[in-house]
Amino acid sequence: MSAAGAAPQQPEASSRAAHFRYVLRLGDTSLVLGQRLGEWVGHAPALEEDLGLANLALDLIGQARLFLTYAGELEGRGRDEDALAFLRDAPEFTNLTLAEQPNGDFGHTVVRQWLIDCWQLEIYEALLASTDARLAAIAAKALKETRYHHRFSSGWLMRLGDGTDESHARVQRSLDSLWRFTSELFAPDDVDERMRAAGIAPALAEPSSRWSSRVDEDLAAATLVRPAAAPYPWHGRRGVHTEHLSHMLSEMQHLQRTYPGARW
Repeated sequence: MSAAGAAPQQPEASSRAAHFRYVLRLGDTSLVLGQRLGEWVGHAPALEEDLGLANLALDLIGQARLFLTYAGELEGRGRDEDALAFLRDAPEFTNLTLAEQPNGDFGHTVVRQWLIDCWQLEIYEALLASTDARLAAIAAKALKETRYHHRFSSGWLMRLGDGTDESHARVQRSLDSLWRFTSELFAPDDVDERMRAAGIAPALAEPSSRWSSRVDEDLAAATLVRPAAAPYPWHGRRGVHTEHLSHMLSEMQHLQRTYPGARW
Protein backbone atom coordinates (compact mmCIF):
# COMPACT_ATOMS: atom_id res chain seq x y z
CA MET A 1 0.00 0.00 0.00
CA SER A 2 1.34 3.44 -0.83
CA ALA A 3 2.22 5.88 1.90
CA ALA A 4 -0.70 8.07 0.87
CA GLY A 5 -3.14 5.19 1.27
CA ALA A 6 -1.68 3.74 4.45
CA ALA A 7 -3.80 3.69 7.58
CA PRO A 8 -2.78 6.22 10.24
CA GLN A 9 -0.27 4.79 12.67
CA GLN A 10 -1.75 4.18 16.11
CA PRO A 11 0.01 5.77 19.09
CA GLU A 12 2.16 3.50 21.20
CA ALA A 13 -0.09 1.86 23.77
CA SER A 14 2.00 3.02 26.72
CA SER A 15 2.02 6.61 25.46
CA ARG A 16 -1.75 6.54 25.03
CA ALA A 17 -2.11 5.15 28.55
CA ALA A 18 0.06 7.98 29.88
CA HIS A 19 -2.02 10.51 27.93
CA PHE A 20 -5.19 9.08 29.48
CA ARG A 21 -3.73 9.17 32.95
CA TYR A 22 -2.47 12.74 32.61
CA VAL A 23 -5.89 14.04 31.60
CA LEU A 24 -7.55 11.87 34.24
CA ARG A 25 -5.41 13.46 36.95
CA LEU A 26 -6.58 16.93 36.00
CA GLY A 27 -10.20 15.81 35.95
CA ASP A 28 -10.01 13.96 39.25
CA THR A 29 -8.48 16.92 41.06
CA SER A 30 -11.23 19.25 39.85
CA LEU A 31 -13.93 16.69 40.65
CA VAL A 32 -12.75 15.98 44.18
CA LEU A 33 -12.15 19.64 45.02
CA GLY A 34 -15.56 20.56 43.58
CA GLN A 35 -17.20 17.90 45.74
CA ARG A 36 -15.43 19.22 48.82
CA LEU A 37 -16.60 22.77 48.14
CA GLY A 38 -20.13 21.51 47.54
CA GLU A 39 -20.15 20.32 51.15
CA TRP A 40 -20.17 23.98 52.20
CA VAL A 41 -23.54 24.77 50.58
CA GLY A 42 -25.83 25.97 53.36
CA HIS A 43 -22.99 26.02 55.89
CA ALA A 44 -20.72 28.93 54.90
CA PRO A 45 -20.32 31.81 57.37
CA ALA A 46 -22.37 34.25 55.25
CA LEU A 47 -24.72 34.07 52.27
CA GLU A 48 -22.25 35.74 49.91
CA GLU A 49 -19.52 33.23 50.75
CA ASP A 50 -22.03 30.36 50.51
CA LEU A 51 -22.85 31.42 46.95
CA GLY A 52 -19.20 32.08 46.15
CA LEU A 53 -18.10 28.60 47.21
CA ALA A 54 -21.03 27.05 45.33
CA ASN A 55 -19.99 28.90 42.16
CA LEU A 56 -16.41 27.69 42.53
CA ALA A 57 -17.70 24.14 42.99
CA LEU A 58 -19.82 24.36 39.84
CA ASP A 59 -16.85 25.65 37.84
CA LEU A 60 -14.69 22.78 39.06
CA ILE A 61 -17.36 20.16 38.29
CA GLY A 62 -17.67 21.65 34.82
CA GLN A 63 -13.93 21.35 34.33
CA ALA A 64 -14.03 17.79 35.61
CA ARG A 65 -16.71 16.88 33.07
CA LEU A 66 -14.58 18.14 30.18
CA PHE A 67 -11.43 16.41 31.39
CA LEU A 68 -13.15 13.12 32.29
CA THR A 69 -15.07 12.95 29.02
CA TYR A 70 -11.81 13.38 27.13
CA ALA A 71 -10.02 10.89 29.39
CA GLY A 72 -12.70 8.30 28.67
CA GLU A 73 -12.23 8.78 24.94
CA LEU A 74 -8.46 8.41 25.27
CA GLU A 75 -8.88 5.26 27.33
CA GLY A 76 -11.13 3.69 24.69
CA ARG A 77 -12.98 1.37 27.07
CA GLY A 78 -16.38 2.98 26.74
CA ARG A 79 -16.31 4.73 30.11
CA ASP A 80 -17.91 8.17 30.07
CA GLU A 81 -17.62 10.98 32.62
CA ASP A 82 -20.24 9.41 34.89
CA ALA A 83 -18.57 6.01 34.92
CA LEU A 84 -15.21 7.57 35.73
CA ALA A 85 -16.70 9.74 38.47
CA PHE A 86 -19.02 7.26 40.16
CA LEU A 87 -17.81 3.74 39.39
CA ARG A 88 -14.18 3.83 40.48
CA ASP A 89 -12.84 3.03 43.93
CA ALA A 90 -10.44 5.32 45.79
CA PRO A 91 -7.18 3.64 44.63
CA GLU A 92 -8.23 4.29 41.02
CA PHE A 93 -8.53 8.03 41.60
CA THR A 94 -5.57 10.18 40.63
CA ASN A 95 -6.37 13.55 42.22
CA LEU A 96 -3.91 15.62 44.19
CA THR A 97 -3.96 14.49 47.81
CA LEU A 98 -4.40 18.11 48.85
CA ALA A 99 -7.81 18.26 47.14
CA GLU A 100 -9.29 15.44 49.21
CA GLN A 101 -8.45 16.93 52.61
CA PRO A 102 -11.50 17.74 54.77
CA ASN A 103 -12.88 21.26 54.76
CA GLY A 104 -12.16 22.14 58.37
CA ASP A 105 -13.22 25.69 59.17
CA PHE A 106 -13.71 28.40 56.55
CA GLY A 107 -10.10 29.56 56.81
CA HIS A 108 -8.84 26.00 56.32
CA THR A 109 -10.93 25.67 53.15
CA VAL A 110 -9.59 29.01 51.93
CA VAL A 111 -5.97 27.87 52.37
CA ARG A 112 -6.59 24.57 50.56
CA GLN A 113 -8.41 26.35 47.74
CA TRP A 114 -5.72 29.00 47.39
CA LEU A 115 -2.87 26.46 47.19
CA ILE A 116 -4.67 24.54 44.43
CA ASP A 117 -5.77 27.71 42.63
CA CYS A 118 -2.13 28.81 42.42
CA TRP A 119 -1.22 25.38 41.04
CA GLN A 120 -4.03 25.27 38.49
CA LEU A 121 -3.20 28.77 37.27
CA GLU A 122 0.32 27.71 36.34
CA ILE A 123 -0.61 24.31 34.90
CA TYR A 124 -3.47 25.63 32.76
CA GLU A 125 -1.37 28.56 31.55
CA ALA A 126 1.38 26.15 30.47
CA LEU A 127 -1.11 23.82 28.76
CA LEU A 128 -2.16 26.59 26.38
CA ALA A 129 0.95 25.66 24.38
CA SER A 130 0.14 21.93 24.36
CA THR A 131 0.38 20.02 21.08
CA ASP A 132 -2.94 18.44 22.11
CA ALA A 133 -5.42 21.00 20.78
CA ARG A 134 -8.33 19.48 22.73
CA LEU A 135 -6.44 19.67 26.01
CA ALA A 136 -5.28 23.21 25.28
CA ALA A 137 -8.88 24.30 24.62
CA ILE A 138 -10.11 22.81 27.91
CA ALA A 139 -7.22 24.49 29.74
CA ALA A 140 -8.07 27.85 28.14
CA LYS A 141 -11.64 27.66 29.42
CA ALA A 142 -10.56 26.48 32.85
CA LEU A 143 -7.93 29.21 33.10
CA LYS A 144 -10.55 31.97 32.86
CA GLU A 145 -12.47 30.42 35.75
CA THR A 146 -9.35 29.76 37.81
CA ARG A 147 -8.30 33.39 37.65
CA TYR A 148 -11.55 34.25 39.42
CA HIS A 149 -11.04 31.39 41.88
CA HIS A 150 -7.62 32.76 42.79
CA ARG A 151 -8.99 36.26 43.30
CA PHE A 152 -11.57 34.81 45.70
CA SER A 153 -9.18 32.59 47.67
CA SER A 154 -6.21 34.99 47.78
CA GLY A 155 -8.53 37.83 48.79
CA TRP A 156 -9.82 35.84 51.73
CA LEU A 157 -6.32 34.62 52.60
CA MET A 158 -5.21 38.24 52.97
CA ARG A 159 -8.31 39.28 54.91
CA LEU A 160 -7.90 36.43 57.38
CA GLY A 161 -4.11 36.39 57.55
CA ASP A 162 -3.84 40.14 58.03
CA GLY A 163 -6.98 40.36 60.16
CA THR A 164 -7.37 39.72 63.86
CA ASP A 165 -4.86 37.83 65.99
CA GLU A 166 -7.31 34.92 66.09
CA SER A 167 -7.90 34.75 62.34
CA HIS A 168 -4.16 35.09 61.64
CA ALA A 169 -3.25 32.30 64.04
CA ARG A 170 -5.92 29.93 62.74
CA VAL A 171 -5.04 30.46 59.08
CA GLN A 172 -1.34 30.01 59.82
CA ARG A 173 -2.12 26.71 61.55
CA SER A 174 -4.11 25.59 58.50
CA LEU A 175 -1.26 26.55 56.21
CA ASP A 176 1.22 24.65 58.39
CA SER A 177 -1.05 21.59 58.33
CA LEU A 178 -1.73 21.57 54.57
CA TRP A 179 1.70 22.60 53.33
CA ARG A 180 3.11 19.04 53.41
CA PHE A 181 0.75 18.11 50.58
CA THR A 182 2.28 20.70 48.24
CA SER A 183 5.39 18.60 47.63
CA GLU A 184 3.26 16.48 45.26
CA LEU A 185 2.25 19.40 43.05
CA PHE A 186 5.33 19.52 40.85
CA ALA A 187 6.92 16.11 41.49
CA PRO A 188 7.33 14.60 37.98
CA ASP A 189 6.92 10.92 37.26
CA ASP A 190 6.92 8.78 34.12
CA VAL A 191 3.50 10.09 33.02
CA ASP A 192 4.71 13.69 33.24
CA GLU A 193 7.93 12.89 31.41
CA ARG A 194 6.14 11.10 28.56
CA MET A 195 3.72 13.97 28.15
CA ARG A 196 6.55 16.52 28.23
CA ALA A 197 8.49 14.60 25.59
CA ALA A 198 5.39 14.55 23.36
CA GLY A 199 4.81 18.27 23.82
CA ILE A 200 1.45 17.59 25.46
CA ALA A 201 2.39 18.80 28.93
CA PRO A 202 4.99 21.26 30.19
CA ALA A 203 8.25 20.52 31.94
CA LEU A 204 7.35 21.17 35.55
CA ALA A 205 10.37 23.27 36.57
CA GLU A 206 9.06 26.53 35.10
CA PRO A 207 5.47 26.39 36.44
CA SER A 208 6.88 25.25 39.77
CA SER A 209 9.05 28.35 39.97
CA ARG A 210 6.15 30.62 39.04
CA TRP A 211 3.90 28.89 41.59
CA SER A 212 6.48 29.42 44.30
CA SER A 213 6.84 33.11 43.46
CA ARG A 214 3.05 33.61 43.43
CA VAL A 215 2.71 31.84 46.76
CA ASP A 216 5.42 33.96 48.36
CA GLU A 217 3.81 37.17 47.06
CA ASP A 218 0.38 36.24 48.41
CA LEU A 219 1.78 35.09 51.76
CA ALA A 220 3.65 38.35 52.20
CA ALA A 221 0.44 40.29 51.58
CA ALA A 222 -1.37 38.07 54.10
CA THR A 223 1.47 38.41 56.69
CA LEU A 224 1.75 34.63 56.80
CA VAL A 225 4.93 32.56 57.05
CA ARG A 226 5.78 29.96 54.43
CA PRO A 227 6.20 26.61 56.22
CA ALA A 228 9.29 24.44 55.85
CA ALA A 229 9.16 21.35 53.65
CA ALA A 230 7.91 18.26 55.45
CA PRO A 231 8.02 14.47 54.83
CA TYR A 232 5.32 13.32 52.47
CA PRO A 233 4.10 9.68 52.48
CA TRP A 234 1.11 10.07 50.10
CA HIS A 235 0.91 10.60 46.37
CA GLY A 236 -2.68 10.82 45.20
CA ARG A 237 -1.73 11.25 41.55
CA ARG A 238 -0.35 7.69 41.74
CA GLY A 239 -3.38 6.35 43.61
CA VAL A 240 -1.90 6.54 47.12
CA HIS A 241 -4.48 8.48 49.12
CA THR A 242 -5.31 9.48 52.67
CA GLU A 243 -8.31 7.86 54.32
CA HIS A 244 -10.40 10.95 53.64
CA LEU A 245 -10.98 10.15 49.97
CA SER A 246 -12.79 6.87 50.64
CA HIS A 247 -15.15 8.55 53.08
CA MET A 248 -15.88 11.33 50.61
CA LEU A 249 -16.50 8.91 47.73
CA SER A 250 -18.91 6.82 49.78
CA GLU A 251 -21.20 9.84 49.92
CA MET A 252 -20.54 11.14 46.42
CA GLN A 253 -21.13 7.75 44.77
CA HIS A 254 -23.94 6.48 46.97
CA LEU A 255 -26.85 7.04 44.58
CA GLN A 256 -25.13 5.59 41.52
CA ARG A 257 -23.82 2.59 43.45
CA THR A 258 -27.23 1.93 45.03
CA TYR A 259 -29.21 2.39 41.80
CA PRO A 260 -26.82 1.57 38.94
CA GLY A 261 -27.62 3.47 35.77
CA ALA A 262 -30.16 5.73 37.47
CA ARG A 263 -31.20 8.78 35.46
CA TRP A 264 -33.13 11.86 36.52
